[in-house]
This record gives sequence, C-alpha cells and structure tokens, in this order.
Amino acid sequence: MQIKENYTGKSGVLYFFEYEDADSFEHLPYEKCRQCYGVCFSGESIVIGYGGHKQSWGLIGGTIEKDETFEQTLRREIQEESNMEVIAFAPIGYQKAIDSRDNSVFYQLRFVCTVKPYGPFVHDPALAITEIKLIDPAEYKQYFDWGKIGERIMARAIELKKSL
Repeated sequence: MQIKENYTGKSGVLYFFEYEDADSFEHLPYEKCRQCYGVCFSGESIVIGYGGHKQSWGLIGGTIEKDETFEQTLRREIQEESNMEVIAFAPIGYQKAIDSRDNSVFYQLRFVCTVKPYGPFVHDPALAITEIKLIDPAEYKQYFDWGKIGERIMARAIELKKSL
C-alpha cells in the first residue's frame, strides 16, 4: 500500500513522504536509510517517548550509525531511549522522504517490536528522551498524529504483532 503526504518540518522545510508497506528493507539503498523506529509493544501497550528536537511524544527510535545494521540500530535505540530489550521484531514499512529544497531522498524505516524492560527508565544517555509512557495503541493520536501514514503504520503494527 502506498500513501503520499506532504509534511512541513519544524524548520519550515517541506518534505514529500511516500509510505510503502514492506516485509524487508533489503531493496533499499543502505546509504540513504537514516532512521529506524519501532512501534514497541510491552504486553498490549505501546511505548512512546517524550523529547527529541521537537519536544513532543512519538515512537522510540533514531538515527542509523555508520556501519550499523538496521537491527543493531533498532535494538540500540530502543535500549537507549526506553531501557527496554527487543524480544522480537518485524518490518512494518518505510517512508521515502523527499526534501523539497533539492529533491534529495532518504528513507525512514518502521518496525513492530515486542519489548521488555531491563529495569526502570531513568534517562536516555543522549538526553533526547526525557520520559516514556505505555499507552493503549488506540489512544496514540492523543500524543501524536502522523496523518494517513501514521494510521497505516499503527494498523499494520497491530496486525503484525500477532505473528511475533
């Protein structure tokens, strides 16, 4: 399923997003993949974090570091930002982002995960995430609303969670 939406970032830059469901990310050019984020289920709740450069609620995840696999990024970011361990995961889909200034392209990867806490959340080592919450997935729009793309990501996460 492809969904197209426009998004204006906090800095005023216009991005064109093209979302696609995916069971694998192997076909994407690694060097253009920038982020791995997870819809992380702890029991029947999802984990969300507050902070980042937008100082708002959102999914847990972050930037792919040099020579890191997508799985390594996902596991590291979830541990750093929520103090939780990834037990199982699967791809949901990806968002192709096109920067309107120069038509450059990058990809944002989305996963579904089951997680369990290592212990209580204290803080993100990078101090990006300052608080986490476990919420009912049906209530995510009270915290963040990513339009039709967000609706598809959440619907697919709930669907795929059953097979983890």
